[in-house]
Amino acid sequence: MFLGIEWYWWIVIAAVLVISIPLKVKFMKWWSKREQDKKKVRYERWGDEE
Repeated sequence: MFLGIEWYWWIVIAAVLVISIPLKVKFMKWWSKREQDKKKVRYERWGDEE
């Protein structure tokens, strides 16, 4: 036991981290692209003086 947790819980925690970190990176890239597309659409509209 390390910090009062059985060894198999450490495997579960490690698996969750290994899965969640790439998903977070993918989500952040998607969100950034989405925000850029929103800005691009806003500035490409005809008649905008911005």
